[in-house]
Amino acid sequence: MQPLKASDIISHLQIDGIFPGGNAIPCTHLNNYMNIKEKQRMSAIADVQSSRDLRNLPINQVGIKDLRFPITMQTAEGTQSTVARLTMTVYLPAEQKGTHMSRFVALMEQHTEALDFAQLHRLTAEMVALLDSHSGKISVSFPFFRKKTAPVSGIQSLLDYDVCLTGEIKDGAYGHSMKVMIPVTSLCPCSKEISQYGAHNQRSHVTVSLTADAEVGIEEVIDYVEAQASCQLYGLLKRPDEKYVTEKAYENPKFVEDMVRDVATSLIADKRIKSFVVESENFESIHNHSAYAYIAYP
Repeated sequence: MQPLKASDIISHLQIDGIFPGGNAIPCTHLNNYMNIKEKQRMSAIADVQSSRDLRNLPINQVGIKDLRFPITMQTAEGTQSTVARLTMTVYLPAEQKGTHMSRFVALMEQHTEALDFAQLHRLTAEMVALLDSHSGKISVSFPFFRKKTAPVSGIQSLLDYDVCLTGEIKDGAYGHSMKVMIPVTSLCPCSKEISQYGAHNQRSHVTVSLTADAEVGIEEVIDYVEAQASCQLYGLLKRPDEKYVTEKAYENPKFVEDMVRDVATSLIADKRIKSFVVESENFESIHNHSAYAYIAYP
């Protein structure tokens, strides 16, 4: 379609009655005219997802999954830039055929503030309102880095942890949860007891999922777990550090059962924490399978 000439626009304005006559057309009138024509053009495009559905089945969650997006995290130790994977969903009533998928991404494109639990609450509320729903959920998964100091040499390096923050509104009520995976070292008490020297040890993944009445920081959860491990992990160690962590793990053996019980005891003592799940997976160095334990509280 050929673009309208100025003379064509004037003629249309006069015909439509927006501007009765003359060649000097104010910009406001021209803008109004163009907006009206644009709305008329858009209204001619079928809006299929807004049509009525006759199957009478509501959808609990519908939206987008695994949207990779750069974010800035706000934590107790400062801000940190990272790349997140987001899952954003809302409740869809039985009579509506589909949700507005583009609005989820549009919301994130407008999001510029550093993310913490308060901002996650606001973002979830904005999503539910934007999608004309009463319930919705946002899950934000990302690698979180923390600078650690080697125990003897004092050399510093980064260690990564997997974190997932979730905000959810159900019928107007908001709640949030946090999930953190902390890699640690575990050393087998049985192996130490029965061997003349040495003991088998391995990396373990301890995962804590919790809800709390007051904010609990990511760093706090990491500290709870690392304090109960046979030994912490570090990104960079010198020989004196390697000697230290080897001996520390040997002096602090833990079964997978010990690990989840000791971490759970620390979490129960924190009165801010309302409920939690602790999981530990030990990647056994003498087997081709893992040892696993799980505690849910309460």
